[in-house]
Amino acid sequence: MTFTLTVHDAIADIGREAWDACAYPTGDPFVSYDFLHACEASGSATPQQGWGPRHLALRDEDDAVMGVMPLYLKGHSQGEYVFDHSWADAYQRAGGRYYPKLLGAVPFTPATGPRFLHHPDTDAATVRQALIQGALTLVERLGVSSLHVNFPTEAERSAMAEAGLLPRQDIQFIWRNAGYQTFDDFLAALSSNRRKTIRRERRDARADLDIRVLIGADILEDHWDAFFRFYMDTGDRKWGRPYLTRAFFSMVGETMADRIALVMAFRDGAPIAGALNFIGRDALYGRQWGALEDVPFLHFELCYYQAIEFAIARGLSRVEAGAQGEHKIARGYLPSPVYSAHFIADPALREPVARYLDGERPAMAAEMAAMTENLSPYKTS
Repeated sequence: MTFTLTVHDAIADIGREAWDACAYPTGDPFVSYDFLHACEASGSATPQQGWGPRHLALRDEDDAVMGVMPLYLKGHSQGEYVFDHSWADAYQRAGGRYYPKLLGAVPFTPATGPRFLHHPDTDAATVRQALIQGALTLVERLGVSSLHVNFPTEAERSAMAEAGLLPRQDIQFIWRNAGYQTFDDFLAALSSNRRKTIRRERRDARADLDIRVLIGADILEDHWDAFFRFYMDTGDRKWGRPYLTRAFFSMVGETMADRIALVMAFRDGAPIAGALNFIGRDALYGRQWGALEDVPFLHFELCYYQAIEFAIARGLSRVEAGAQGEHKIARGYLPSPVYSAHFIADPALREPVARYLDGERPAMAAEMAAMTENLSPYKTS
């Protein structure tokens, strides 16, 4: 079969039907048309914000879309959660131009998922290989420094390594469902001290509060107004400038409400804190959180314990609570490897980065093993 590749500066140019024919079978909410379109149409991921869409579409001889790849021309390295700032600084000090670069990823979303999406009527490996080569060709044609693909699947990581991209490993903290029927079943798998601590944290966090998990039509614009206040307050205190606009939340609330679990805490009927989760086919993905009151342990309750209860009730295999946070281990979220892959055009930068990654990977694996051995809250057999 003969394929052609087209490059699009808006996902709307490819269209919901064609995009989701490739994305929907994955069960991943973040590569859906609605999520990525909301990032663009809300003004959150746009060229003005340093995110210039360059999405790839693989088409057959009848111009039907057989595969797609979310791809962006990046003017910085913010909102990626895979950190290459030191590479950029070193290259620019040596007289090179690191930005713009190409990024295959979901904006502002450090969750592992498919990055090379194929139509069910096609061979996944064939489409994946064509999209990888298309992205590499685009690096050459645009004259940019590099291609980076963040949080790919295992099969994608292997295919990119075969294509010459440099593999990188990092650590996230993921809760895994060992067939629990209730939250108490999960607690029973922990050491006695951890069970007591978690019960105390939950009791203290929920005192005098009404905590609700809102899904679908239960999520109203008033809830998004409140949640955006929480999000902005957290962003202002931690990052300086939050990435997502208010319009983003309304858009995903309109198009993806059945794939959202919004955990809200109310005091005397007024919302004071919230945590936003997206529901995948087999996972719950924790995203943003915020609070207007400093309530002890409320962050753990809304972001971690409520997510575990939801996953158990839905029969989901895991909760992915986002990047960083060694404190998650004590709440049952164990270290797990996550990956990225990197092609750097200039050998003068590619070779030292390759040496650095060759040393970083075993160090990350050793750190993950040490954290699991020394910090795991689970009972030893």
